[in-house]
Amino acid sequence: MNQEMLRERIPFFRELAPEVLAQVMPWMHERTLKKNAIVFIEEDVGDEIYFILSGSVHIYNFDGVKRVILAVLQDGDFFGEMALMKPGLLRSATAEAMSQVKLLALRRPDFEGLIEAHPRLALHMLNYTMERLRRANQQIYDLTFLNVRTRIIKRLLRMAGERGKPDASGTGSLIEVKLTHQQIADMVGSVRETVTKVLLELQEEGLIAIRNKMVHIPDPDRLEAKIEEVQ
Repeated sequence: MNQEMLRERIPFFRELAPEVLAQVMPWMHERTLKKNAIVFIEEDVGDEIYFILSGSVHIYNFDGVKRVILAVLQDGDFFGEMALMKPGLLRSATAEAMSQVKLLALRRPDFEGLIEAHPRLALHMLNYTMERLRRANQQIYDLTFLNVRTRIIKRLLRMAGERGKPDASGTGSLIEVKLTHQQIADMVGSVRETVTKVLLELQEEGLIAIRNKMVHIPDPDRLEAKIEEVQ
């Protein structure tokens, strides 16, 4: 893979000067994982950061009874950076492939060299990490204070904002991530049966449509208005 392709597929590398990127490219190792393969497990020692070339990965915690999906990541995203901030830090969550996925892995010493050679990336990564922490705090609030229907609506709207593509009408949004009812339940801290019931209600109300496990939101503003109605 040449520099142009890497910049196109991984936004993180777009800020790198060509000479810096040329230095780090030989140290990145491509890996292909099958669906449901574990990238790393919570409490593992973190020694690599990962960049997604293709496919999707979900990040989750497991409390011994159920798991809560913290994030769904796709092409161009990176993960695993938090455990690299300091030697000896443990992974704070588990990363698992939702589909066949191709990753680029960069080990800690090479990652540190990249940051030293391009200090602005440290600020870029800090901003990214702070945004993840903000979302995690919001998720804790939602799980604590909001009912399941509201949590589902908020999660769908958030995914539409992050991963949605305009539909043919130009006003709706298609979330181009295939999700099972169980995965949505894991995202909102509920059980599959309850999620199935809520999704059916939303479809009957014309607020969403589900096609090939992908959620279509015809009118995001109308769906967002339902949050105020149920709180």
